[in-house]
Amino acid sequence: MSEMRVVGVRVELPQNQPILLLRETEGERYLPIWIGSVEATAIALEQQGVRPARPLTHDLLKDVIGALGRNLEQVRITDLQEGTFFAELVFDGDVRVSARPSDSVALALRVGVPIHAEESVLAEAGLIIPDEQEDEVEKFREFLDSVSPEDFRGADT
Repeated sequence: MSEMRVVGVRVELPQNQPILLLRETEGERYLPIWIGSVEATAIALEQQGVRPARPLTHDLLKDVIGALGRNLEQVRITDLQEGTFFAELVFDGDVRVSARPSDSVALALRVGVPIHAEESVLAEAGLIIPDEQEDEVEKFREFLDSVSPEDFRGADT
C-alpha cells in the first residue's frame, strides 16, 4: 500500500473528461483516474481553498461524519476491475464503506486524511513519467493553477 498525494485535476481533450492525477508520496508512480465533472469541481474547489456559500455534498458528508461522532482515518483505492476503480472510506473502529475514488478523494482533502492505493492497483494502472516528460508535469501544475471550477461545467449546464 502506497500513500498518494493529489497532483490535481485536468480535463482530457477532446472528450472533455476530467482526470484526477495522484502521485506516490515516496515513489515515482502516478495514478490517473477518470472522474465526473461534479467531483472534479469539488476537488478543484478544495485544492484552491474556495469555500462556497452553502456546503457542497462532500462538505455535507464531512459535517455528518463529525456530527455522528465518527472519524475518517484514511481513504484507500482498493481495486481496478474492467477499467473501473474502487475505493473505500476507512473510519475509526475499522468501519469501512465502499465509495468511488473521486468522492473519496474529495472527502479526504476536506478532512485532511491520507489517501492510499493498493500495490495491485498501482502495478496495473500506475505510470512512471520519464525525465523528458517532467516538463509535461510542470505544465500540468501550471494548468492547475489557472483552472477554475467553471472549466468543469458541461455544455448542458
